[in-house]
Amino acid sequence: VCRLWRECARRILRARQRLAWVSALEPGPTESHALVRALARELEKVHVLPQTVLYIADAETFSGHEECHEQKKARKRNSKETAIALEKLLPKRCQVLGLVTPGIVVTPMGSSSNQPQEIEEGEAGFALLFPKIDGVKIHTFHFSKDLKNRVFDESKFAEAGLKNNPDLRVVLLFGYNSWKSGATRFLHQIVNPLNEKSIILAGGQVESFTSLTSENTSAQPGDACGVVGLAFSGPQIQSATVLLDQDVADERTAEAAMQRLKAANIPEHNTIGFMFACVGRGYRYYKTKRNMEADAFRKFFPNVPLFGFFGHGEIGCDRIVTGNFVLRECNDIKDDLLHGYTTVMTLIHLGSTK
Repeated sequence: VCRLWRECARRILRARQRLAWVSALEPGPTESHALVRALARELEKVHVLPQTVLYIADAETFSGHEECHEQKKARKRNSKETAIALEKLLPKRCQVLGLVTPGIVVTPMGSSSNQPQEIEEGEAGFALLFPKIDGVKIHTFHFSKDLKNRVFDESKFAEAGLKNNPDLRVVLLFGYNSWKSGATRFLHQIVNPLNEKSIILAGGQVESFTSLTSENTSAQPGDACGVVGLAFSGPQIQSATVLLDQDVADERTAEAAMQRLKAANIPEHNTIGFMFACVGRGYRYYKTKRNMEADAFRKFFPNVPLFGFFGHGEIGCDRIVTGNFVLRECNDIKDDLLHGYTTVMTLIHLGSTK
């Protein structure tokens, strides 16, 4: 009987190898963050067993800078307590990476075709739930700046699966505490060796990271700086990314950038979109027109969910990794990956589902 149950469970899990997500867009008067409430309410309804989770929430209310005015005794939220509350809702064996950022880009739950929202102010967040997917390996990594040693030990790349890994396709990088002295130099030490590889690199500078269940984050000093991220490996993965530079400042030029991304011919089924934008963009950059870049993305990718954030700097360029794993770069010189006042749009295709 136990063997039959196990085989039945494995068969069901094999049929549920698609990304799922829980999104939170409704602020509330309670002490807990909207993402904690949404995850507690919706996780039982999600028909996947998450193996890897990436959650991103707004820095303002996640860390508790806003007090509730309706309840006089309401206390400020503690970011560590909020992170622990989120982690407790997820399976113990699940690897979790949690980030807080100045703004959020999120697709509401229910359908991949729902209109993604750019939420530059207010309470919001999302949790991406990646199940075990045949032929795909996703793992988290963390490089913190060693105050005693100015030279980065590149052997750590191999330990993180970022070196001697022929199946590596996509690396999402997130720098934290970028205001610290030496933070930019340290980010260059991480990005430059990876820039030489035939992989997609994308991400940005976040406010802080709150969860990394593969290690004890409490051991890290609060003012340390470093890089966390997700690495996607697997021969079936396809990906593309485009950079919207400072010249992209209206609807026409934003849509032209999306046409470049569309031209990569990445399959849209079982694909996820990421948007990493500068806090200096958004509705102020587009002369009070809100949701410009998310709307442009939805126009060209009507069935791809989009997630991301507004941060303090962007990582990425124009790159395409196609099905036969041939990297096409837009220029012959080494790409500049670190930017400001830009937006990086990325597609990651996780393979065809059975």
